[in-house]
Amino acid sequence: MSILENFQNLFIEIWQQGIAGINFTQIGLGIVILLLFLLLRGLISSFILKRLENYVAKTSNKFDDALVEAAKGPVKFLPIVLGIFVASSYMEFDGKMLIFIDNINRSLITILIFWLIHQIVEPLTYLIRRVEELLSKDLLNWVVKANKILIIFFGFAATLDIWGIKIAPIIAGLGLFGVAVALGAQDLFKNLISGILVLVEKRFKIGDWIAVEGIIEGIVEKIGFRSTTIRKFDKSLAIIPNFQFAENAVVNVSETSNWLISWIITLQYDTTVDQLKTVRNEIEA
Repeated sequence: MSILENFQNLFIEIWQQGIAGINFTQIGLGIVILLLFLLLRGLISSFILKRLENYVAKTSNKFDDALVEAAKGPVKFLPIVLGIFVASSYMEFDGKMLIFIDNINRSLITILIFWLIHQIVEPLTYLIRRVEELLSKDLLNWVVKANKILIIFFGFAATLDIWGIKIAPIIAGLGLFGVAVALGAQDLFKNLISGILVLVEKRFKIGDWIAVEGIIEGIVEKIGFRSTTIRKFDKSLAIIPNFQFAENAVVNVSETSNWLISWIITLQYDTTVDQLKTVRNEIEA
């Protein structure tokens, strides 16, 4: 009996000791809680989001459709954050482990907040469509992309700060690195500034037929940070550096209001007046 008692005592001791001072009862409870929240995530994805999509599809404005679509990721991530937070709350951590788990919860909440802000930026553009009249749609897209990059950067910095990693020395190092890169990437910045000027001055937009004498003629498909993509009339794709549009005259053929057409119509000497009238009428038509 002493052997069984010893085994029982050892088993209870190991059970209570668990992992990192957390007994297996608390670990099991934490896993169950996390699984419940994962089940909740599936319910949110299958029912709530589907119903929201069906509801907003009936409305006339595009803002709510874009908002629901953008919020899908953060909404699905929310039960995971809650599950880890609630599960860890039932575990009695101490010392460094307590600080580590607290940092994990803080990091997850920070990521959730910045992810939600990142996703909401684009739907907000549907509420400020009047700005397109001042900035143009393409420049507005640039602004949205720049804001998204800034949000990702600030979210990354905030997460690093939670773990005690100071962002200021990293920024200083990037600043020195940026100076070195700038010296070797002057063409890149020249194209970037030229692209901004093209959009601000509204020289052309996506879908326009443009011509730059001796360089390119075709339909604008994409205006990027460094270059512009143009579909030529032989269906080939040309990628032109933006400085070409700043240093050369750009003809926006799509904005032409009057067309001069020069036709040579060959007629026989025996062409009748009625035939001439028919040709004239067909040209007018």
